[in-house]
Amino acid sequence: MDDLRELYQEVILDHNQNPQNFGRLESHTHSGDGYNPLCGDKLSLTLEVENDEVKDIHFDGSGCAISKASASIMTTVIKGKTVSEAESLFDSFRELVTTGKSNRNNLGKLVVMAGVHKYPVRVKCATLAWHTLKNCLSGSSEVAKTE
Repeated sequence: MDDLRELYQEVILDHNQNPQNFGRLESHTHSGDGYNPLCGDKLSLTLEVENDEVKDIHFDGSGCAISKASASIMTTVIKGKTVSEAESLFDSFRELVTTGKSNRNNLGKLVVMAGVHKYPVRVKCATLAWHTLKNCLSGSSEVAKTE
């Protein structure tokens, strides 16, 4: 089990240091901002949604390793999903990071965040990008907050 935890930590650190889909999309159909007032994490999402499919998604901002890694992994998993699939992943991911349990079959790489549930303060860091995504997909212009 320690080997698995080390692997998860390595994946999180790698996504923090080398985030995927980092930066803003020049051309996008949806955008939104998120803020975690507890630790100061801030991020922006830009998405290109076409025919109910997330064609592309990028994030920009600053935050802790968990926040950045979660956003990075989220963008790789969400790309190519339908809006309803993305919303379903939000629910599964939130369950995973709050309880440690979820239907892991549909989470793919996101399971590396399972250990976050042991650190309740970090749940807000891990879910910031997801709350921002939910706002983007629903058309809300409010800043997503984790409080």
